[in-house]
Amino acid sequence: MSYDQPNGSSQDYSKKRKRKRSKGSKVTSGEIALPESTTQIPVKSQNKKIKFGDDSNEAKTLDATPLPASESTLTIEKPTAPKSDTFKEDKTITKKDYKSKPKVVKYIDHASDSDSDDANDFNFSRSLLQSTERAKELLQVRQNLPIYQHKDKITQFVTENQVTIIIGETGSGKSTQIPQFLIPENRKAIAVTQPRRVAAASLASRVSEEYGCKLGSDVGYQVRFTNMSNPRTKLKYLTDGMLLREIMLDRELKKYSTIILDEAHERTILTDLIMGFLKSLIVSGTRKDLKVIVMSATLNAELFSRFFNNAPILYVEGKMYPVTQMYVGDESNQDIVDCVIRSIIKVNMTEPEGDVLCFLAGQEEIDNCVKTLEQLAPQLPREAPLIVPLPLYAALSPHQQSKIFEKLPKGRRKIILATNIAETSITVPGVKYVIDSGLRKVKIWKHNLGLSTLLTTPISQASARQRAGRAGRESAGKVFRLYQEQEYLNLPKQQESEIKRNDIILPILTLKKLGIDDLLNWTWLEDPGQESILSALNTLYTLGALNDAGKITNLGYKMSVLPLPPQLSVVLITAIEMGCLAPVIDIVSCLSVDNLILNVTGELRDEMNFKRRSHCPKGNTHGDLIALYEFYQTFQSLGKEWCQEMMFSYKGFKNVLKIKNQLKEYMLATIKQDDSLSDDAKDKQLTNLRSQFEEKDEVLDIPAILKSFLKGFITNTAVGMPDRSFRTFNTGQLIKIVHQLNCRGFKK
Repeated sequence: MSYDQPNGSSQDYSKKRKRKRSKGSKVTSGEIALPESTTQIPVKSQNKKIKFGDDSNEAKTLDATPLPASESTLTIEKPTAPKSDTFKEDKTITKKDYKSKPKVVKYIDHASDSDSDDANDFNFSRSLLQSTERAKELLQVRQNLPIYQHKDKITQFVTENQVTIIIGETGSGKSTQIPQFLIPENRKAIAVTQPRRVAAASLASRVSEEYGCKLGSDVGYQVRFTNMSNPRTKLKYLTDGMLLREIMLDRELKKYSTIILDEAHERTILTDLIMGFLKSLIVSGTRKDLKVIVMSATLNAELFSRFFNNAPILYVEGKMYPVTQMYVGDESNQDIVDCVIRSIIKVNMTEPEGDVLCFLAGQEEIDNCVKTLEQLAPQLPREAPLIVPLPLYAALSPHQQSKIFEKLPKGRRKIILATNIAETSITVPGVKYVIDSGLRKVKIWKHNLGLSTLLTTPISQASARQRAGRAGRESAGKVFRLYQEQEYLNLPKQQESEIKRNDIILPILTLKKLGIDDLLNWTWLEDPGQESILSALNTLYTLGALNDAGKITNLGYKMSVLPLPPQLSVVLITAIEMGCLAPVIDIVSCLSVDNLILNVTGELRDEMNFKRRSHCPKGNTHGDLIALYEFYQTFQSLGKEWCQEMMFSYKGFKNVLKIKNQLKEYMLATIKQDDSLSDDAKDKQLTNLRSQFEEKDEVLDIPAILKSFLKGFITNTAVGMPDRSFRTFNTGQLIKIVHQLNCRGFKK
């Protein structure tokens, strides 16, 4: 088996290694025959060649116009002006002499068994003096960031315009620096939204260090079930869902003077919804003093500008080293795991030192690659660096994610296998090579089934450039694209927005709660379409959130207050009526924690499933929901050692307790905020609710528990027909049930 590179001749592997060590130059030619030991790769096709050819039609590097090392470019453009050269699809700015370290946002967790993302996992107990000293150290790093050079201009530009669109490359420092620039200019607080919880928490921790304060004081963050801020916080990072909840409580957002929508190019449903509310505030003149900043890493600025009535666009071109593009040859690569593994081996054996970042579609592919590389690493020649595979995806604990930032001893090379979570928000130091599978997983809503399906789809050209740019943060790098150049040219320019492919039940409920009835003509950034709106209205009506006139009901109001999907909100509210709230709130809390039950693969799976079955006798008969309840009860009595024995997440169960307590507070709030109730009625309902929170030594009412979940997920039920087929309750769609798998991995 061999790998081919263009424009070169054959060369002995050992000689090449000596040449690289003596001169430190990058190998760009030669055909490498892998040692015999590598023929034992446990993948499907053993004789496949991967040939990377240089980019022919595009520039050979991603960088077309080098700038002097001492400056970066800031461009101000009105949308009516002709499109600037910045909009050329394959143009990036080169700064070969840029030697300062890039911004690295690191999520810190010192617990070896951490599976939690709560605030206690951050190490911010340093004194005020230590914080000040640390801030002085980081100031030197900040001053070398591209965006810091334009601090005064950016501040002036934002001050003079109510809405500003800022386009800046990932790694330019826009997420950490621009909010800090604006703190002295704002009397009220600044809110910065992030699509992901990990990004909100990690950015807040970094900025609190740079600002010289304790996390949660002047700089804080708020994500679902975790609030590290206070009423005096000047700068708060929060998920778009949390800002939307604040809009529901205060339509005018009176406590904020600036709203920054970061990573707007990801186009989440909630971000689009927030933009609609902010535009309503601006157009109506309700908040003439409110500043809105939309920040994006890709060039889709005109869409945002047009939406905000031709708002001006500010381009901040960052510093990046040249990145050489390599495309796969004409061979078809059906097995993407096989192709990625072979590409990793080729890079490890032929390229100078530098870490490798591989983009794959999902967790399953990443875990397969990690397992294979761990088996293969000891078999590779000792002259090559020892590869250390590290996974990176959202379901990993913060402690596991932080491993990608750790330095390795000399002679080892990090191989980071990531989903598109590594495209934005997080900058990993040391990466010189990117391997791009060209795939991602997206959730697609099926209107006829009322269900979401996770599909593997090609990425966009914008995402491909984002991924390639990861190789040029610290030095010149290479991107190996596991697809042909013509395939790249046929990719869509931008990714389809989430609102076009996901259900919009929660956004519609939010709009209804705020009294907006004309949904078709509301200020959508991108109209979701009549079919999506009608489907969401039908689901809310079926759940009881809307009445026959389409107005929000008392149940719908309570659903909008709870920080849960509408279906789970109905489950909790129904459980109160059924008198089984205590066990149901335990189950809902368990469902709100990712990876509570860890996957077990290989020979141990059957043995572990047998052990788990012994701890859920009722669950074996009545299903996963009852099993979760039994697992949680056992955890409360046996604790950490039992979790380790059963391969459960200990800190995940600790988070269940935390979420449970916060859900109790939210449920009390649904009664306290209900203006339709008299004071006496509120007192009676509060007393009843508090009594149901208490765990009672009674026989578990399993039928009532299952009925509560059936009420919440009524649109996901099917009716058995005389011919033994099934049709969905909501739409009458014909379905077939093959078998059922429960959470412990065995058939029921």
